[in-house]
Amino acid sequence: MTKAPSSTRPQATAGGSTPSQTTVTLVTERDGAGQVTSRVRRTTLRSGLRIITEQQAGVRSAAIGVWVGVGSRDESPALHGCSHFLEHLLFKGTPHRSALDISVALDAVGGEFNAFTAKEYTCFHARVLDEDLPLAVDVLGDMITSSTLAPEDVEAERDVILDEIAMHDDDPDDVVHNLFALQAWGDSPLGRGIAGTEASIASLTRDQVHRFYRRHYRPANIVVAAAGNVDHHDVVRRVKAAFGRNGWLDVEETPVAPRHGGRKRVRPGQVEATRPFEQVNLVLGMEGLARDDERRFALGVLNTALGGGTSSRLFQEVREHRGLAYSVFSFSSHHADSGLVGVSVGCLPNRLDDVLVVVRDELAKVARDGISAEELARGKGQLRGGLVLGLEDSASRMSRIGKAELVHDELLGIDEVMRRIDAVTVEQVREVAREVFGRPEILAVVGPA
Repeated sequence: MTKAPSSTRPQATAGGSTPSQTTVTLVTERDGAGQVTSRVRRTTLRSGLRIITEQQAGVRSAAIGVWVGVGSRDESPALHGCSHFLEHLLFKGTPHRSALDISVALDAVGGEFNAFTAKEYTCFHARVLDEDLPLAVDVLGDMITSSTLAPEDVEAERDVILDEIAMHDDDPDDVVHNLFALQAWGDSPLGRGIAGTEASIASLTRDQVHRFYRRHYRPANIVVAAAGNVDHHDVVRRVKAAFGRNGWLDVEETPVAPRHGGRKRVRPGQVEATRPFEQVNLVLGMEGLARDDERRFALGVLNTALGGGTSSRLFQEVREHRGLAYSVFSFSSHHADSGLVGVSVGCLPNRLDDVLVVVRDELAKVARDGISAEELARGKGQLRGGLVLGLEDSASRMSRIGKAELVHDELLGIDEVMRRIDAVTVEQVREVAREVFGRPEILAVVGPA
């Protein structure tokens, strides 16, 4: 594998730059015979729009995603839920296509088409046969740059989102994780739910959503990522045509600076909510690591050994040995300026106290003693296998490079990620376990009274 010396000094691609744009090769990967298996290139247009592609050998599909640097943590209290509301509305039509036209276009070629909103970004994505990539690019470009946000569509979609909020409120796993985040971050953009509340969605106006759209959906705040059987320069040409409607690209901006600086601390404590569920669902956790922390690889191995599979400590102790719960797993989440780690369990109400005793005991053991060499090897194997198997399709590859370009400072090649996983030691895991699991506790519990 060869890769760029750094994310800011990549290798220039011969013939790939013009006065209005720059093109660089970020990563090139080869097989044992020296044949190129993957090449990642990035072009930055004069407007600040970044186009990144991964050309894969031996595939017939292509995936494309438009990654927008705006999510729920960019919203004021008055705009709570606006990012997610806008994600829905961009499917409702443009001057060139109705909502039905947008749906039919990708359905007619057997494509997959969807979108999602997260705390720090929004993504619109499609996966098609390689020959249908031009269609997907054109539809996405039309939606992103030319949505009409018609008043009648705003009102119709408002009811859809209220139904979605009610659906999530009936899901105990969603409820407890939202409650956990609220306790950790408080009534802040990170602590609030992505979809908004009944009150915030009911009060949002079309003008508010439209202003939010114009403020955040700008070229310098967007990455277009494509992976599969794609040609980089062809993708760039088609993106420029599809996104250049109405002069949308006729601006010159620098990429948006990071929005969140410093370290955001979490708020320990306990919170409970009563719901008429059969089970009690709980999340027990504490402050974790930010996404650029080099110790995240050691934390990944630790998380896998602790609660990442059926051989993990928590699964064996809580479910197999004691029969206290059906579902138990650990997790880690990373943001620009902080993160969370935790354990999620669903159990019968009369098992709650026993579950908490066992989980706390296992966390204390790991904080004190770390993990064994056998657990280290098994954790590395799970991470390596999960990484490679998870990148077998073009959609996963597209997500990896798109997210890396938008929210990370570097794009690591697969071989480099594997090397960093392999380099994790028992002592590194012990150190990160001691620090993270020694922090004050956050507990969220949802269930019957």
